[in-house]
Amino acid sequence: MEEALTSRKCVPCETGTSALKGMDLRRLYGQLDGWTLVNEHHLEKEFLFKDFREALDFVNRLGEVAEQEGHHPDIFLTWGKVKVTLWTHSVGGLSENDFILAAKADALR
Repeated sequence: MEEALTSRKCVPCETGTSALKGMDLRRLYGQLDGWTLVNEHHLEKEFLFKDFREALDFVNRLGEVAEQEGHHPDIFLTWGKVKVTLWTHSVGGLSENDFILAAKADALR
């Protein structure tokens, strides 16, 4: 059985690492819940909250996790909603780190 994404750590991508494609991408994507895979290039998810404070608290918790992992999402915060977009700039698409951080974001809810 595969190790849960939430128990894994993000690791820096080696020079020359390619973005995930095909079955490797689908295997990791199948472990997420509610995320949208956009053009096999990035992941997106909107998290809904009852008010701005709850949304802001989530952003702050996610920011702490991102710092610990050394992998930083794009985050859009508005009243009652947070949109998270993940992709790895150095590989020009998705890496395993994106899926790890996506799972950890879900665990913060």
